[in-house]
Amino acid sequence: MKKRRKLGRGVAVVGAGMSHFGMFKDRDSKDLFAEAFKEMIASVDKGFDPNDIDALYLGNFSNDFFIHQSHWGPIMSDLIGMTPRPATRTEGACASSALAFREGVFAVASGFYDMVLIGGVEDMSKCTTEEVAEGLALATVPYEGSVGFTFPGVFGVIATAYFAKYGASREHLMNVTIKSHNNAPLNPKAQFKVSIRDLMNAKIEKAKAFGNPPPEWQDEKDFLRDPRANPPVAWPMHLFDCCPISDGASCMLLVAEEIAKNFTDNPLHIIGLGQGSGRCLHAAESLTSFEATRRAAEEAYGMAGLTPNDIQFAEVHDCFSMAEILHIEDLGFFKAGEGYKAVEEGLTALKGSKPINTSGGLKCKGHPVGATGVSQLIEVWTQLRGEAGPRQVPIKDLRIGAAHNLGGTGGTCTLTILERR
Repeated sequence: MKKRRKLGRGVAVVGAGMSHFGMFKDRDSKDLFAEAFKEMIASVDKGFDPNDIDALYLGNFSNDFFIHQSHWGPIMSDLIGMTPRPATRTEGACASSALAFREGVFAVASGFYDMVLIGGVEDMSKCTTEEVAEGLALATVPYEGSVGFTFPGVFGVIATAYFAKYGASREHLMNVTIKSHNNAPLNPKAQFKVSIRDLMNAKIEKAKAFGNPPPEWQDEKDFLRDPRANPPVAWPMHLFDCCPISDGASCMLLVAEEIAKNFTDNPLHIIGLGQGSGRCLHAAESLTSFEATRRAAEEAYGMAGLTPNDIQFAEVHDCFSMAEILHIEDLGFFKAGEGYKAVEEGLTALKGSKPINTSGGLKCKGHPVGATGVSQLIEVWTQLRGEAGPRQVPIKDLRIGAAHNLGGTGGTCTLTILERR
């Protein structure tokens, strides 16, 4: 019988903030983190003294490469006036700030600290696309990197294997893309706040304005099928299957559960934490499933005493459209080989039975890798507090949401479950 893990004491989220995500040539990591930190302070309903924060845990993947500056924990601690209190940087590729969150939870649950700040940041836009690809490839394992396996290629191979095994096609990836682009315009922090239909219509009008024959696209899929509008990157991954280069920052305030009501009448309680690791692709048992995700899910569900059916909505790590389909299967929301059908049937849409990536996901909200894990949790926080505005999940008695964060080519994964009581 597997051990059901539990925290030494309860931990709650009482504040959250994030910067806008995008490409900001005139802003740096400190500017972005300051924006997120200020929003977090304002979000604490009853207020608090930032001097009461005991420690900072900050996720950052590779600003060392992107902007040639490392040691971001104390840099951010100094920025927000926290020195000489401890500041720790965590690195887990795209799961870097989810690991920071996890370590912060453990620090409070142990009783060593009562209040910690969790954050994440990445500054990617100062590099060329080629340089960003090289930097992200540092998260592959040496064998993969040595043969030029950048991430579009990785997920192109995964998608090809999935198509062969389950009969899916590029048309099904388009359903994920269209859904993400429908959600993103409802998120004021998202990088791409435009639907595929609106983008398509804008290009038609632009052609007319220049006196050119307008493209004969009848719907979103016509647009996405056209290689002039949606060129291939690594088949079957095309441009609109891929997340963008992004800058951004995010942060959350964690406190001991017994003092949470001092800060807000609506704290969110951490009821499930899971983390797993996975083998590199050439040694994996399957190309259509991530063992790290399955392990993280098993641990988080066990801690929470829940099943996948109890999760009312989730943010999952859709760095590519194919990734979302794999994750919703590995997390147990849908059976293996049926995730693409669930998307096609609208089950994962905002008004579906299992809304996925209401924020627009990494695909459209943006993916500043070190900030992504906490930004996913912020979407869960926003939804559970009923503060998501036009993208609010329309489920009566919304109480339980989850965030899934993947690092590397499946080497690191976390699943975190939050509850509103």
